[in-house]
Amino acid sequence: MTSPSSKLDVAHVQAAYAALGSGDMAQISEYWDEHMHWLVPGLHALAGWYKGRDAFLGFMKKCAELSDNSFVMEQITILTNDEWSTDITHNRGKRAGAAEDETSPYMVLDIHVVHLLRWKGGKVVEGRGAIFGDGTTRFNEFWSQLDSSGNRIAQ
Repeated sequence: MTSPSSKLDVAHVQAAYAALGSGDMAQISEYWDEHMHWLVPGLHALAGWYKGRDAFLGFMKKCAELSDNSFVMEQITILTNDEWSTDITHNRGKRAGAAEDETSPYMVLDIHVVHLLRWKGGKVVEGRGAIFGDGTTRFNEFWSQLDSSGNRIAQ
């Protein structure tokens, strides 16, 4: 784990994301502060601030549920300094129930995202995502609520 006086590095950020992927609370607790805050961008039911690690993990669980566990973030690059990291990811997924050949932006996600993380004592204390261009619209459409016919439900 990175001590407060040492420089945050790429391997530590990668380990933090791997801990999330493991689902192991002991590993997650090593990198993600209990009182962290996370901002999900957009205008959809999942957008907004998640206050506390449990709320953040609940958000991640909801993403997995809504995408039938297909949502993935492929890391492209990570930049760090003593207190901040920035990672660029290629995010992809299909909404639960989407046909294999589905192309609707309400059912298929394929965008690039930047995550800005603030660290203290080797743990994430705040994070937020940023999406650019038409990726923002696609992100909103993908996470929007749909009725049984696949139509967007007004929020």
